Amino acid sequence: MSSCSAPLLNLSPMPATPESSPDTPTKDPRKLNTFFGVMVPTILSMFSIVLFLRTGFVVGHAGLLQGLLMVVVAYTIISLTILSICAISTNGAIQGGGAYYMISRSLGPEFGGSIEYVLGLVEAILDVFGSDPESSVSEGMRVLPQGYWYTVLYSSVVLLLCLLVCLVGAHIYSRTAFVILLVVTVSLLSIFISFVAVKPLTFVITHRGPGNQTLRYNASYTGFSATTLRNNLGPGYSLDYSTNTVMSFATVFAVMFTSCTGIMAGANMSGELKTPSVSIPKGTVVAVFYTFVVYILLFLLVSATCDRTLLIQDYGFFQRINIWPPFVTIGIYCASLSAAMCAMIGASRILHALAVDHLFGLPLAPAAIKSSSGNPWMAVLYTWGLAQCVVFAGQLNAIASLVTVFYLLAYAAVDLACLALEWASAPNFRPTFQLFSWHTCLLGILSCLVMMFVINPVYSSGSIVLLLLLLLFLHYRSPTSSWGYISQALIFHQVRKYLLMLDVRKDHVKFWRPQVLLMVANPRSSCQLILFVNQLKKGGLYVLGHVQLGDLDALPSDPVQQQYNFWLSLVDKLGVKAFVDLTLSPSVRQGTQHLLRITGLGGMKPNTLILGFYDSCTPEDFFLQDPAFCDSSSGRGSEGEYNFGVDLPSLQAHFPPVRHVESPRWLSPEEYVGIISDAMKMNKNVCLARYFFQLEGEGKDSKVDGSERTIDVWPLNLLQPDSRDYEDVCSLFLLQMACVLNMSSKWRHARMRIFLNVETESSDQGWVVNEETFRELLKKLRIRASIKIVPWDSVVQHHTQLEGESTLALSEDFLSAVNCLLMEHSSQAAVRFLYLPRPPAHHSQAQLYLSQLEAVTNSLGPTLLIHGITPVTYTDL
Repeated sequence: MSSCSAPLLNLSPMPATPESSPDTPTKDPRKLNTFFGVMVPTILSMFSIVLFLRTGFVVGHAGLLQGLLMVVVAYTIISLTILSICAISTNGAIQGGGAYYMISRSLGPEFGGSIEYVLGLVEAILDVFGSDPESSVSEGMRVLPQGYWYTVLYSSVVLLLCLLVCLVGAHIYSRTAFVILLVVTVSLLSIFISFVAVKPLTFVITHRGPGNQTLRYNASYTGFSATTLRNNLGPGYSLDYSTNTVMSFATVFAVMFTSCTGIMAGANMSGELKTPSVSIPKGTVVAVFYTFVVYILLFLLVSATCDRTLLIQDYGFFQRINIWPPFVTIGIYCASLSAAMCAMIGASRILHALAVDHLFGLPLAPAAIKSSSGNPWMAVLYTWGLAQCVVFAGQLNAIASLVTVFYLLAYAAVDLACLALEWASAPNFRPTFQLFSWHTCLLGILSCLVMMFVINPVYSSGSIVLLLLLLLFLHYRSPTSSWGYISQALIFHQVRKYLLMLDVRKDHVKFWRPQVLLMVANPRSSCQLILFVNQLKKGGLYVLGHVQLGDLDALPSDPVQQQYNFWLSLVDKLGVKAFVDLTLSPSVRQGTQHLLRITGLGGMKPNTLILGFYDSCTPEDFFLQDPAFCDSSSGRGSEGEYNFGVDLPSLQAHFPPVRHVESPRWLSPEEYVGIISDAMKMNKNVCLARYFFQLEGEGKDSKVDGSERTIDVWPLNLLQPDSRDYEDVCSLFLLQMACVLNMSSKWRHARMRIFLNVETESSDQGWVVNEETFRELLKKLRIRASIKIVPWDSVVQHHTQLEGESTLALSEDFLSAVNCLLMEHSSQAAVRFLYLPRPPAHHSQAQLYLSQLEAVTNSLGPTLLIHGITPVTYTDL
């Protein structure tokens, strides 16, 4: 039975679910300060080899003015993103994983996992190892053999060296990086000094052209010259000798932007920083400002001293004009090595964070292993293996556009995370860094997206599609987390606004929909009804209500609060779109009154109450029938991660066994009928559901479409034969509810039949006219149904009025005849809709009222007795 009579048993509180956390290392891995942990890796990542080998490329093709414009645009974009990084990183404790951690903890695991899987590995592998790995070898060490396999060999050796350093740990890397920064700084100083100290020079530059012919170019270093500066002001896009393609603003900007994409290097070290919330913003801002000044000075000096031929035809011209060429060679080697190590460290931390969060399951599971000092050495090996695979691609200089697109996509994601936090207006979002606003976040997102499509529309579209596919994959694959989801905060913020706009005074019958409160005593015996009502709601509010008997004065705490997770897990298991509302009350009737009054908010409040039928049937245990509730394989160890700590055994134990024959009834007939009367007094429609434990095919995995089902509607009040009004509010409500059911997914193709009861032997033949009128009504209401005329003269003749104390009673013969009539015509129907008469005014006749309903519906099968209060049909547009 699915009535609301039996309360739930008191259960012990649900055990708290421990947060999944990585193994606690025996030593604290957080040793790095702002300088070593953020400034050094960020500066080196932003310099890399682009500083030494692509400065002339940018100025030569784009000219000084467009080159400076590119620098300003690039640094504006990354500065907007830095504001967002600073805001997020100063709003709470940052763990390992850097940008991934910030994005995922703000937007949820789907966004963090997908963006970092696309960006983090490509950022770490393709760009750094593939930006121009052969240049530092072929141009710096000309004595070494050249060729594809030699390039692979040299790259593999460098990669192995990076692996050895990274396996030792980030602490050693930071010290190594500091030494490298000193060397790079000395190299830079030598370049600046050379512009002043070196006298004008002329060069002959040769390149291998088509057909193995040798191309010769006369180039010169003029020293500081106004003529040289004037000639280098405008653009001069021409053929790029390394890729043999003509350059444009977009392609040159793509290459130049790779020098500005190291801003995440410090953030990706978050797991090794002593105080990441302080170090990340401070170190990143200082590092970016420093590199910006260096690039501006270098662009100005190059434009004023080198002719365009030298800049375009020799990317390594700094060696030619240096006071001691090995300074530049050493700088190139050190910058390449540091970028490779920084990428491997950052990528391994991202991989480790992904593995700890179980986003990609078993393939990444070993990457969660850490050493006793906290170094994720397995993630480092993963990164090395992936990088080694990419090395075999050989020449990768032409993929700068793809890499830049991925960078911009990641920056847009960080800006989106900050924008969402700001728009959500959550009280706990109060970063100590205040130099940002939603305007800067939005501008950062737009600028990133615009530049993506300016650089390469095809790569940009493909990366967004890949991002969306990974987003969908992770949405259905990723475990439930306790990080907090920005989507929930944004939904709350918007729903509150829309609820205020949903004015009940503006309700119109044309847009009426069922908003249901289903009272459930024990879900074990009510699951079929819960599933059926889910089909009946038609996008309206659906609330599962339950009353726990008790008095809060006599209890140490509210027992209802700890039950919500079990009920919500039940909703998840059944796959219904319902809310849960529980209350504590001395009686079921009083508790139902509470729920009818307070359930919902604003214009979203229940207008229909559905109760299980009050009879003596022994209910069946649905949990023993559905594999989702009784299959032991469903309760794997990982189940707790997906159901907020409520696994299958605890869900089974929470809801008590179904009532058996000897069980005491917790609800009297008078109280049950009183609940019906209360609902009608509150202007709520009432439905009583009987025999729905017999209904099958309503589960979420069922493929039923209703093609073999029949819906029968009896719109006449069968207990009052004198009432022949087929168009009263209650009859129309029956039609509307049957039509709503017929529109749902599992009943879409069901046949609907409407039965009109007529007295054919009566001298009054008005029923013929009534039938035509009813057909016209169905046509106006756009209800597709067949009309069945049912003579019931033999039933009406048993209708003898037995005068009671204050009401009319019906004979047992009449009730039996009505039941036989229903059995004769509707025994094969999947569900029946019957007219529910008003309950008696006096509680002393409650038992008689229920016995009449029980006699009429005896052995019918799934039946819904309905009494409609509110008008629900409208024939105009």
